[in-house]
Amino acid sequence: MNPAALFKINQAMSQFEGTHPKFVAFLNDVFSSGIPEGSVVEISVTKPGMEKVTTNIKVQQSDLELINILKDLK
Repeated sequence: MNPAALFKINQAMSQFEGTHPKFVAFLNDVFSSGIPEGSVVEISVTKPGMEKVTTNIKVQQSDLELINILKDLK
């Protein structure tokens, strides 16, 4: 991977962590104990003036492998 791209990713992650510390702490807490295959992850988005939209995924082994790759980027 391009070193400049990695640098940009690290900068963006640092800014995100500074802007959303509670969300990052939540993710760290959830992922620190591991998320076993078969777990359900749900996310909701509420845009201004619109109804909340929610979706979920059942975690598969390939999802866990992606999470590990992303953790290694940091």
